[in-house]
Amino acid sequence: MRRASPFNIVSVALGLVFLYVPIAILVIYSFNDSKLVSIWGGWSLRWYRALLQDSALLQAAWVSLRIAFMTACLATVLGTLAALALVRMGRFRGRLPFSAMVYAPMVMPEVIIGLALLLLFVAVEIDRGMFTTTLAHTTLTMCFVTVIVQSRLLSFDWSLEEAAMDLGCRPLRAFLTVTLPLIMPAVLAGFMLAFTLSLDDLVIASFTTGPGATTLPIRIYSEVRLGVKPEINAISTIMIGFVAIVVVGASLLTKRYAAAEEGRGARA
Repeated sequence: MRRASPFNIVSVALGLVFLYVPIAILVIYSFNDSKLVSIWGGWSLRWYRALLQDSALLQAAWVSLRIAFMTACLATVLGTLAALALVRMGRFRGRLPFSAMVYAPMVMPEVIIGLALLLLFVAVEIDRGMFTTTLAHTTLTMCFVTVIVQSRLLSFDWSLEEAAMDLGCRPLRAFLTVTLPLIMPAVLAGFMLAFTLSLDDLVIASFTTGPGATTLPIRIYSEVRLGVKPEINAISTIMIGFVAIVVVGASLLTKRYAAAEEGRGARA
């Protein structure tokens, strides 16, 4: 087994420090007793208690969670269907433009996507709000789900599905009972990525949101311009903890599911 060189160890350590030290500082200062976020005044939960009285931040967090969940559901369904079309249908007519439209949001600047969607919603006279923001985030995240699920389908053994149809299953039932359970870890990974990207988005949401649908990133950005409130550290820490718990839970569920499938296959 090849041992890691000191250069690689130092590079990884510096990368981890660069990524996680700012998050750790934010979490620590969310328990700061001082009103000044840059001066330590001792440990306290006062800003978490103050957060319970900040209805604007709490409402924005609830809106962001709802939009992220709806976005993840839509993006997972559409992205999985797009991946199936790209893998199973081979070189069909229109494959190139279809692939280009699916993958375009991955390389296109978010400002352009947001502006284009804003012009579309104005042209068709759709009031901006949670619905338009969800559609915009679905447009952004669907391509990531497609890439993840497509990578799993490329190595999938399609003879399993064919065997199910030979035994009398209809194509839809064969997909739901054979293919979907086997690719479920990739589908769940795509769901989590779509959820996280939607929860994090600021640029596209700023173009497509409307009154009563202010997301948490937009609310934080608007308040930070006037100065960082300690409550922002508190709500950010809660969101970090929530996302971490969901990601760890999904990872454990995926590993448990994969182990169950391996055990089932070994018994067969």
